[in-house]
Amino acid sequence: MVPLELYRVFHEVATAGSFSQAAQRLYVSQSAVSQSIAQLERLVGRRLLERSRRGVALTPEGKLLYEHVHSALGIISTGEERLERMRHLQEGELSIGAGDTISKHFLLSYLASFQSQYPGVKLQVWNRTSSQALELLRSGRVELAFANLPIQAPDLEVVPCLQVHDIFVASSKFAPLQGRALSWEELSQLPLVMLETLSNSRRYVDAFATQQGVQLRPEIELGAHDLLLEFARVGLGVACVIGEFSDRFLQTEELFALHLKRPVPSRSVGLCTMRGMTPSFAAQRFMELVLQGGGAACDK
Repeated sequence: MVPLELYRVFHEVATAGSFSQAAQRLYVSQSAVSQSIAQLERLVGRRLLERSRRGVALTPEGKLLYEHVHSALGIISTGEERLERMRHLQEGELSIGAGDTISKHFLLSYLASFQSQYPGVKLQVWNRTSSQALELLRSGRVELAFANLPIQAPDLEVVPCLQVHDIFVASSKFAPLQGRALSWEELSQLPLVMLETLSNSRRYVDAFATQQGVQLRPEIELGAHDLLLEFARVGLGVACVIGEFSDRFLQTEELFALHLKRPVPSRSVGLCTMRGMTPSFAAQRFMELVLQGGGAACDK
């Protein structure tokens, strides 16, 4: 295998037509250039350059090699330039997997901020459930995944990035419940509206309910958090939602939060990457933005 540096020296000599000029451009001695060319000629088994009074000329074999070396070094140079642009986030790609709720109420402001700062980076967001987002991460289709915790995944690096609280909300139709401290047994008797059992957040609440000695059997199961709020707003039941993502309904008093004697413990949304994998420049910067709070969770 011929060292790439020998090809660089050969290319410089052939382009300059002079050993001395090539040495000046490479910031090395002329003897070092001569030694490199001699070594290259030994390795390829052909004479590549002929010296004359007018400088250096390529042999037929040298002309053939020069064409390929020139092309290869051009490709390498282009790659180095693009890598440098990616390092400064002037170009590149960033793919993220996250659920609808996390995307809308948490990531949206971060995505807008990132795109504003780095318009040359192409963003791609895959809307999936937490489990599906993690599968996209494992398959290499996304670099970052945001998932509802807890998850058991030894192959992933998981960093909590947002603490959330699962609460139950209702409309004025259930006004007699407002201000009362409810047991989980009482809660289980109400017409409940909850996410489907495939979601991590639903499993988390179900597990806590089981610890309280009850099993929740919702009358309505939905696939989107915002639908839970709308169903509760029109009085179709008591909905289990994320408090941090329900402020608009609670502040306008379209809904009120039920008071439980034993509230559901807080949990987190996690930023997930593959363990042992070095994130791209764009992914690294987006992670910093999220973990440093360079955007604000919104509920609009």
